[in-house]
Amino acid sequence: MSCILNIETSTNVCSVAVSQDGSCIFNKEDHEGPNHAVILGVFVQEALSFIDSHAIPLDAVAVSCGPGSYTGLRIGLSMAKGICYGRDVKLIAIPTLELMCVPLLLGEKINEENALLCPMIDARRMEVYSQFFDRALNEVRSISADIVENNTYDDILAQQPVYFFGNGAEKCHEVLTHHNAHIIEGIVPLAKNMYPLAEKRMANEQFEDVAYFVPFYLKDFVAKEAKKLL
Repeated sequence: MSCILNIETSTNVCSVAVSQDGSCIFNKEDHEGPNHAVILGVFVQEALSFIDSHAIPLDAVAVSCGPGSYTGLRIGLSMAKGICYGRDVKLIAIPTLELMCVPLLLGEKINEENALLCPMIDARRMEVYSQFFDRALNEVRSISADIVENNTYDDILAQQPVYFFGNGAEKCHEVLTHHNAHIIEGIVPLAKNMYPLAEKRMANEQFEDVAYFVPFYLKDFVAKEAKKLL
């Protein structure tokens, strides 16, 4: 198995983990963010020191590639690219919404065989970034920016149960009222959950171009006008 440094900065949570031989051997998380610009460098330095002190050869850096926070994704990818250049290792991109499914599948929280998983990331007001997967993490519906209303997912919910989770789902309690809609709270994308996806991509040699790879923002960044102080 390979040693992979995992970086996740797509939401307010900043996390860094090291995985080897199918398990997480180092983990740091900050849930008080967004503090990525301050915290990420500290976490990465601690992770690299851990790797070096245990004489473990680093094989790749995996980074969450979106959708998510524009600034967070840029900070995470910039750090990942810097390590890849400095240590001459491979770059692996992990889709954020796919990553969010991992703790549910590892924790065996989904009982129905035909259930679908729908991770959601908050995208302001009642808009979310969402994607649908089956229990084998096969994509059922591609990533979309949805305005969540009472009947937004009725065509899917009429056929099978759907588990909604992530900070986008938690704001939709009053809207997702169909009897087949289940909301699971407390799910955020974390670096410690990246290793199953990262190791699969490592085995398949699914690497990104360190020079040209960019995050998947889904929507263009729109700068806000600075508030006047006087």
